[in-house]
Amino acid sequence: MTHERDDSDTPDQAEADRGPTVLRISLGSRLRRLREACGISREDAGDHIRGSHAKISRLELGRTRFRERDLLDLLKLYGVDDPEKLAVYVDLMKKANDPGWWQPYNDVLPNWFENYIGLEQAATTIRTYEAQFVPGLLQTESYARSVITLGNDDETERRVGIRMRRQDILSRAAAPTLWAVVDENALRRPIDGYPELRDQIEHLIAASDRPNVKIQVLPYSVGGHPAAGGSFSILRFPEPELPDMVYMEQLTTSHYLEKKQDVEVYMTVMNKLSVIALTPGESRDYLRKVLAELPAE
Repeated sequence: MTHERDDSDTPDQAEADRGPTVLRISLGSRLRRLREACGISREDAGDHIRGSHAKISRLELGRTRFRERDLLDLLKLYGVDDPEKLAVYVDLMKKANDPGWWQPYNDVLPNWFENYIGLEQAATTIRTYEAQFVPGLLQTESYARSVITLGNDDETERRVGIRMRRQDILSRAAAPTLWAVVDENALRRPIDGYPELRDQIEHLIAASDRPNVKIQVLPYSVGGHPAAGGSFSILRFPEPELPDMVYMEQLTTSHYLEKKQDVEVYMTVMNKLSVIALTPGESRDYLRKVLAELPAE
């Protein structure tokens, strides 16, 4: 018996634009629905492809690439035998296994950040709090170069290229919403001189006019605030199989929090920051005020 899927056979262009990570998630969720419709456990599915229930879980969550043999074996187990439908699944698998645009840079990208770029490309909402720097998705090329130079002494231009390329998501079709709370520290501290900082703040003012970009300034006047632990981001995805995710970056590694109770703590902090920070309109005026107060040199 062939089980019909309750969604379309092929991803639309907006889904494809979100990169191979989301295609893996899409394929994995389709397989999960097929498995559940057949009443087959993850353990039995794992045994069928000479793996484990953990492997099936990773495949269904889009956390790992598919092998064609495993895919076809699972589809056979789930009763999918129509040649045309099999071809659709295989085509989707190949697209999901394609390298992302960032793959040519993997020699300068740590594995933990390479993973983040894939998730960032797939997210539909990105909420971020930045305590020290302007968020990477809102940096000018010159500002990004100065920040990157602080922690690296090689391959600077390629690293800058990656950061600029990441920003393309803000202008693509079905662009994600970026909601950034930026501490006043980031607006006052020149990384490589005040002219560069002035250009950066002018860029923030322009970016705040985008319909999918919301910028809030957290001024000194609020005093203490709940984000005592430092900068963090929360990524949200449309796929119900992929929960909201908290991302925190450190000097040599990063941390991802996915447990519901952990994410809720950070979401509460983010919501509190958004309440005590200036509104987007007030923040735009405040950015102009900071700009006027910066030294010319």
